[in-house]
Amino acid sequence: MRRREFLLSTLAGALAAQSARAWEGPLPASVIVLWMNGGPSHLDTWDPKAKGPTKARRTRLAGLDIAEDMPLIADVADRLCVVRSLSSKEGNHQRAQYVGRTSYSPNPTVEHPSLGAWVAKRLTAPDSGLPPFVSLGGPSLGAGFLGAQYGPFVIGKAGALPDGARPTVSDARLARRLGLLGSLEDGFSQEIVTPLITERRALYESARRFMASDALAAFDVSAESAATRARYGATDFGTACLTARRLVERGVRVVEVMLDGWDTHEDNFTRVKKQLAILDPAMAALVTDVSQAKTGMLSGTVILWLGEFGRTPRINGRDGRDHHPKAFSAVLSGAGVAPGIVGATDAEGANVVGKSVSVADLLATVYTLVGISPSQEFESPSRRPIAITDLGVPIAAARR
Repeated sequence: MRRREFLLSTLAGALAAQSARAWEGPLPASVIVLWMNGGPSHLDTWDPKAKGPTKARRTRLAGLDIAEDMPLIADVADRLCVVRSLSSKEGNHQRAQYVGRTSYSPNPTVEHPSLGAWVAKRLTAPDSGLPPFVSLGGPSLGAGFLGAQYGPFVIGKAGALPDGARPTVSDARLARRLGLLGSLEDGFSQEIVTPLITERRALYESARRFMASDALAAFDVSAESAATRARYGATDFGTACLTARRLVERGVRVVEVMLDGWDTHEDNFTRVKKQLAILDPAMAALVTDVSQAKTGMLSGTVILWLGEFGRTPRINGRDGRDHHPKAFSAVLSGAGVAPGIVGATDAEGANVVGKSVSVADLLATVYTLVGISPSQEFESPSRRPIAITDLGVPIAAARR
């Protein structure tokens, strides 16, 4: 091990251990990722510039001005840590999405697990019958070499029970069918020994428990008051954020909520305005509910707002902004997060001023907040030791 890797490992491990000791008993930790698909403009959200076209508004966090179209978020900004110095080398959507969820650049020799998969594996979920990792609004990255049991349970449209969640036959008939399936697979697994069979059987058992669980009601937001639903906004994203809160309250460890539509190569300002009208009530309500939770799983929740990259300061001929991974923003909130501003960009928002924060550093911070060592290594199928993050160092200023 090189000296730098040793130091990073020691620091990250110590921070994670410190985070874990802050809790008594099983860690009530969970993560809600608000994934902004397409690459949101940092200049028109969290880092507007004085001479830029986007007007800024003051917030409850001293020194933080954000886009004027986020008034509700501005009122809860004293519960946010806004990282303005994020930087990456990946400007391609697919590659940047991979980095944003794993901290690693794509490598044809290994499929890295996502943040959701690592959290699902490292934090034992309560025995609720619900999957430990749920993706709402679109697919997330999978579990890589950890195995399908740690991958996301994907729901395209949140708010009601998932299709097929309840059996369409009697309990007795379902039990007979599962028993017959088990008998057939017993014989097959004795002849052909492979981890895929074990994984498949485990998934069937998880599905059976899922269908029988009373916790399925978490997916149905109609149980919430009209006032609560209105706080999150009458949009698919708002409903998904409310669903995420309900799932975490019932023991789901990771929920990723996707808001698509941020790839604004054209008509940037009109499109961002529409996006913020969706984001503002939903994120503000979620931050409020998490920050006010004093007990239970919700009290240990970390919220991460992130997209692939930022957008260029230069406005192109189609009134749009293009991909800009050199400088962009992310936001943290929730358990253990210290409100404030981390880093800065120059007057145009083109470059980070001073020390930049890598995506690996950002994800290492999230892992540390929920008591996971980001430097812990696991063996890949090729027998290579692979750490949870790619040399990520937790952001000290982002932690209480």
